[in-house]
Amino acid sequence: MTRTVYVNGEFLPETEAKVSIFDRGFLMADGVYEVTSVLGGKLIDFDGHAVRLERSLTELDMANPISKEDLLEVHRELVRVNEIDEGMVYLQITRGAPDDRDFVFPDPETTPATIVLFTQNKPGLASSPVAQTGIKVISIEDVRWGRRDIKTVQLLYPSMGKMMAKKAGADDAWMVEDGFVTEGTSNNAYIVKGNKIITRGLSNDILHGITRAAVLRFAKEAQMEVEERNFTIEEAMQADEAFITSASTFVMPVVEIDGAQLGDGKPGKVAPRLREIYLDESLKKAI
Repeated sequence: MTRTVYVNGEFLPETEAKVSIFDRGFLMADGVYEVTSVLGGKLIDFDGHAVRLERSLTELDMANPISKEDLLEVHRELVRVNEIDEGMVYLQITRGAPDDRDFVFPDPETTPATIVLFTQNKPGLASSPVAQTGIKVISIEDVRWGRRDIKTVQLLYPSMGKMMAKKAGADDAWMVEDGFVTEGTSNNAYIVKGNKIITRGLSNDILHGITRAAVLRFAKEAQMEVEERNFTIEEAMQADEAFITSASTFVMPVVEIDGAQLGDGKPGKVAPRLREIYLDESLKKAI
């Protein structure tokens, strides 16, 4: 079935959707994005994604072409017409398409932002069998630009990191800078030591994950101890557990780092419990 997508105010068949070759998202990676999960036909943590979107746009001095209320309606309509029960809604906003290529930002008064949304149907998203076995990660050097807190479409190096992991027989990569883990290629990274959940604190060095914020909040409500600080790959290898969080994986156990098996090579108790809590609580608030 051909998907219905949204481009600059119009709902269109994906085969008819077009964006200018002069769009700065295409030429300069001058754009931001968000991905919102859909479970049971409802949006998970939409408000959090909308707030982060506004922050990313503000940090790049980019105009927001749509209100939060209208954005919600677009999300809901795409979920409805594409019959998404479990899946994702992808949103991208760029600085628009000026008449020609130039490093200088175009005048927002004459060059409106480009907004694109589409859905991805992913049956079984919440009951992924991978969550029962865990994933393997490798470590790679983090050579991205310094503003990783802005959710831009500059995803070349994370994509390369995924490929490095695949070639190494792993599932993902954790990036390392100055000896410490920053984050995964498309997720936040955590270790568990003595029932204490350890994850890097918020700064410009990592993405301020919406799932991260929710998971840490739920962990504290469940009387779990959380410590936000840097940790090394070596420390991670000695941890009792490790896991990642993201909008598409929720909470996913990590069972191997750079070939070193964690514990008995199976998910521990903390990550699966956090996944259960996250899914239960998020579904209660889904819209």
